[in-house]
Amino acid sequence: MNPGIVTDAASLPLDLEPLPAEQVVEGAPATGYAELTEHIGVWEHTPGASTDVEVDEVFVVLSGSATVSFDDPALESIELRAGSVARLTAGMRTVWTVRETLRKVYIAG
Repeated sequence: MNPGIVTDAASLPLDLEPLPAEQVVEGAPATGYAELTEHIGVWEHTPGASTDVEVDEVFVVLSGSATVSFDDPALESIELRAGSVARLTAGMRTVWTVRETLRKVYIAG
């Protein structure tokens, strides 16, 4: 991403790929991302459920809806929708249950 240039994160084309079978909990979700800078990007997850091991990040949901449940550490699930802001820390084991394709802008560290 070049300085002084506007990028529409909501409509930025992403190459989506099916998740590996070992990560799929339900459905046939696909994900894709575009790096805007070394630590900032846009990520998308289509409907379905999948597991993940997180990195340190803060994100803002642009569109869609999902529930993120935490296997480790055991925390209350969070509900995500457009406008939600959340923080994840490295090593968290999560399950993402996406009801409507979720797109977020993330800052990872």
